[in-house]
Amino acid sequence: MTIVRRSRQSKDLASAQPAKRLHRGDIMSPEKRSAVMAKIRGKDTKPELAVRAMLLSAGLDFEEHVRALPGRPDFVIRDARLAIFVDGDFWHGRNFVDWRLKLSEKWEAKIAATIERDRRIRRELRRSGWRVIRLWEKQIAKDPRRCLRRIQAAVTRHLCSEGEPGNLAAAIRKARVDDDKGD
Repeated sequence: MTIVRRSRQSKDLASAQPAKRLHRGDIMSPEKRSAVMAKIRGKDTKPELAVRAMLLSAGLDFEEHVRALPGRPDFVIRDARLAIFVDGDFWHGRNFVDWRLKLSEKWEAKIAATIERDRRIRRELRRSGWRVIRLWEKQIAKDPRRCLRRIQAAVTRHLCSEGEPGNLAAAIRKARVDDDKGD
């Protein structure tokens, strides 16, 4: 297998120059690695708990891990047709080009496949009329308020697109009236 290094701008791994693999092998025994991997959770991770707390504090109505949607988004705000994914930096390949050569070929291929699956899922959701927000674990830890503002902005854009164009105040009033009817 030929190893390649890609530029930040290039999304095609095969279009770059060959590079030397930096992986030196696993430092843990197979038993220890298995025990470590078994402790990794897919739900209720620290970043997810932080986003859940933000959504609750903002008073947003959301669902979690909706099986009916492609990719089972971590959070869904149906009224705004918004799917939110909370992705771990390692597992979903944040800045993958910068560190992929430190992995074994097996792990590199696994994470590359996850990146491609994530792209396919986002494309599928968007084609179905959903807005998609991806929050990286590092973004959530560094600036949770900015992450919440992104979510609120997407909800607001949806409200504005349903009401009179450019009339944010009317859209917010309509949302409040609709919310009061539901109580």
